[in-house]
Amino acid sequence: MSFPKDVSLSAVVAGFVTVLVGFTSSGAIVFEAARSAGATPGQIGSWMWALGLGMGLTCLLLSLRYRMPVVTAWSTPGAAMLIVSASGVPLAETTGAFIVCAVLITLAGFSGAFERAIGRIPLSIASGLLAGVLVRFGFEIFIAMKTQFTLAVTMFAVYLAGRRLKPRYAVPGALLAGIVIAAAKGLLHVTDITLAPAMPEFVTPTFSLSALFGIALPLFVVTMASQNVPGSAVIRASGFAVPLSPVIGWIGVTNVILAPFGAFALNLAAITAAICMGREAHEDPSRRYVASVAAGIFYILIGIFGATVGALFAAFPKELVLGIAGLALIGTIGNGLAVAVANEREREPALITFLVTASGMSLAGIGSAFWGVVAGAIALKVLAPRVERVA
Repeated sequence: MSFPKDVSLSAVVAGFVTVLVGFTSSGAIVFEAARSAGATPGQIGSWMWALGLGMGLTCLLLSLRYRMPVVTAWSTPGAAMLIVSASGVPLAETTGAFIVCAVLITLAGFSGAFERAIGRIPLSIASGLLAGVLVRFGFEIFIAMKTQFTLAVTMFAVYLAGRRLKPRYAVPGALLAGIVIAAAKGLLHVTDITLAPAMPEFVTPTFSLSALFGIALPLFVVTMASQNVPGSAVIRASGFAVPLSPVIGWIGVTNVILAPFGAFALNLAAITAAICMGREAHEDPSRRYVASVAAGIFYILIGIFGATVGALFAAFPKELVLGIAGLALIGTIGNGLAVAVANEREREPALITFLVTASGMSLAGIGSAFWGVVAGAIALKVLAPRVERVA
């Protein structure tokens, strides 16, 4: 089928929700990372231009190339790390570290090393990881009822009615209902938003050993472990055979090109990717790639208009943003848990993966998603002989 025939409202809305959640959940961290790196206001706008363009082009082109949803993101834990590690380091050296990190990501992709490592993770462990990453978002619509009861309960009611009557439009309907209620209650802050494009600013990179070991290598490790590992697991657990090696490689190439403009680290998305890969994007999995294409277009708009789009997304109340994310991910969370516990031999390791990941623990600056895989793999190794003896 051709792309125009594959387009659907539910997929476009899923793409919008993906960008809305991705930007509002961590945009402030990226702004703070840029400030800590010594970027001027114009250079901060350039960072948003480069990141938006990088995410947009990789989402758009890779999804069209493979006719499967490929969703990319900036490295949120990488940005958090930069707030500390880039402080006091000349911006030119920090930019050089971005390029080194991007080159390492490119090599890890095209060499096939990353895909071989990911291929060793059992599907049950990957599904437990997926459910663990997403479960906290599933709580949000109900947590929002504490502070914005009318908004949250209306969205939930519209979602349930949509699932009963028109499943494909359940999430779009809930989003529209949320916007109407938020506007009626004066929770949308859209005043003083002016349309102004962001201008790219090239920073000539310099390279130093201190930036290599203090920024580049930690940024690479954090991005691969905390972002690309769970991102790959989401793809596998969602049933899509995306070729990881070229995808990671081309993301790295894009990152290398845009690093001098402020693209510190690009990677596969996890939480936001699940929004594009679930049934809410489209009942037909073969047409879900439209959601990530739409996300790519929205990300490019963010890049072009930078702070303007950021202010627009910031106008949405957090209860609406987190609530719609939770509703969009309910089906994916359920499918992840179902696959995780389906194989009795791997049930306990998969549940351990789920629990460690859902705990939100962090060790050595690396998030719970990576440690969930480690804990599950260890449990699988320890418990497998016991299961074999019982059998």
